[in-house]
Amino acid sequence: MSSPHPDIEIYIKSTPIEAISAWLEQRFGSLAPWQSKGLVHTSALTWQGQKIPITLHEKVAGKAWMSLWFQSNQTPWSQDLDCAQEAATALNTQIRCIVSGWQEGDEPDEWWSVEQGEATKVLWRTE
Repeated sequence: MSSPHPDIEIYIKSTPIEAISAWLEQRFGSLAPWQSKGLVHTSALTWQGQKIPITLHEKVAGKAWMSLWFQSNQTPWSQDLDCAQEAATALNTQIRCIVSGWQEGDEPDEWWSVEQGEATKVLWRTE
């Protein structure tokens, strides 16, 4: 079994911020109002008494993808893939995340693509 990731980051395909907010509010019970600067939106939520800063960055890989970064290891998920699987179901879209926690020697373009309950390894090279 792989070790827990120090933070959680997923990439969400073509989903309105309102839908992501609704999922986060349902999952965590509350979500602080987004603070926006251009395509970068920051907020915070609370999980088991711990405040978790989050950042949503639009158009990170082409126009279709946005990054959602939970800046904590105190989340309901041990690894990015756990979060990606939950988000893919909740948001009914494709979610991608890095295969491993960025260790020396890892293939930097190897990602999980999660959609409709299936996780598949893909090589994702952004233009």
